Amino acid sequence: MTLGSLFGLARLLKKASLAGAFFIPAIWLSGALAAPLCPAPEALTYASVAHVSDGDTLRLEDGRSVRMIGLNAPETGKKGQSAEPFAEAARKRLQTLVAQSNGRVGLLAGKQAQDRYGRTLAHVFGADGSNLEAQLLADGLGYQVAIAPNVALLDCQQAAERSARAAGLGLWRQSPVLAAQQISRSGFALVGGTVSKVQRNRGGLWIDLQGGLVLRIAPNQLANFDQKSLAGLQGAQVEARGWVLDRSRRGGLKAGQARWMLPLTHPGMLKVAAH
Repeated sequence: MTLGSLFGLARLLKKASLAGAFFIPAIWLSGALAAPLCPAPEALTYASVAHVSDGDTLRLEDGRSVRMIGLNAPETGKKGQSAEPFAEAARKRLQTLVAQSNGRVGLLAGKQAQDRYGRTLAHVFGADGSNLEAQLLADGLGYQVAIAPNVALLDCQQAAERSARAAGLGLWRQSPVLAAQQISRSGFALVGGTVSKVQRNRGGLWIDLQGGLVLRIAPNQLANFDQKSLAGLQGAQVEARGWVLDRSRRGGLKAGQARWMLPLTHPGMLKVAAH
C-alpha cells in the first residue's frame, strides 16, 4: 500500500469513528462481524464429532448418532443404490463446517428427542453460533422439513432455503418439484399439483391431488393446521414435501384410491401456490 493510500485509509477510519459507523471493518474483514445464521434460541450442550455420516447425520465421540432437525439432505448410495445428486457435496460441506468448529458442535435437542431408529434429534451449531442445517439449506444442499413438534427454527430455516431456491443453488439449479403422476417410488419428494378433493373421516383429513397422490393429515396432527383453510383447497395449486408411501404394498387398495400417500404433520410442509 502506498503512503497516499495509507493516509486515505486513515481519513476513512477517522470519519467512520466520528460517525459511529462500522462499514470499514465490514469491507476489510470480509464479513467477520456478521451475525450467526439462525442462532439457538436457548442454551446448548456441546459434543465432539467422530464422523460425518452424510449430509444430515453425525456420529458423536460418545457413540450417539445425531439426525439434524429441519434438514433432509440427498441420500448417499447405500445397499448398492446410486447416490442422489449433491449427496456427496452435502456430506463434504458438513465435514467442512464441523472442521471449522474444530470438531466440536453445539446441540439443541428437539422436543421429540429421538426418531424411530434411536437417533438423537437435535439442531446442530458451529463455533460461531450459526445453525449448520441452515447453512446447508442456504447452499442448496438439502431440503427444509418441518416435522412436528421439532419446529423451533422453522421460519429461519425456510428463509435459508428460499434464498438458495431464488439463486438456483445446488438442488435448485433445476426444479426438483414432481407432478403426482411422475412419482415412481417411495421416499422423500417435493410434489406440486392441483387439489381435486378434500375430505375428512375417522382416518384424518385427506387432500387428493390430480395424478394419483393424496396428502394425509392424521387425526392427532389436525390441531397443527388451519382446518377451515384446508377445507377450501379444492382447485388450488399446492406444493407439498415429505416421505411418500406406496399404499399398494400394504394390499387392499380400493378402486379410486390414490396409490401414493404423503403424510403431513405440520403446515410448513404444505404451500398453497395459488387459489
